[in-house]
Amino acid sequence: MGKVKLDEIDHQILDMLIDNTRTPFTDIAKKLLISAGTVHVRVKKMEEAGIIKGSSLTLDYVKLGYAFIAYVGIFLEKTHQTKFVLERLEQIPNVTVAHITTGKFNIFCKIRAKDTNHAKNIIFRIDDIDGISRTETMISLEESINDKKRLMHTIFNEL
Repeated sequence: MGKVKLDEIDHQILDMLIDNTRTPFTDIAKKLLISAGTVHVRVKKMEEAGIIKGSSLTLDYVKLGYAFIAYVGIFLEKTHQTKFVLERLEQIPNVTVAHITTGKFNIFCKIRAKDTNHAKNIIFRIDDIDGISRTETMISLEESINDKKRLMHTIFNEL
């Protein structure tokens, strides 16, 4: 499938939705001086093209008691075990992201926990999965950059 052409109005709609996916189309329309129907049609077009894939909710995990973040690099005994291990990781709700990677690790994942003791128990669960030879953990001290907009604007400028 080829690249979809987006114009400046599409860019502005996406910009507002990235800030808050719950922004009503009527509010977007007022800010852009277009009709709410136009916003609806353009969003629908971007959904059908696969540019917009659902919407997400951003939670404040610190307020929910899950301030501890760690990244776990996983070494597999054999690479053909990747799918099996990913299926087992998916059963651990504290594993929030997992990537198949090249380089040092076979799989690299992000976990969220209440504290170091909770994280230790999660990591032990990961270590117990058949096919994992060992793990290497890095503790996140602070999430310093989490900005989807900068990349989005770079992509828009390239189009």
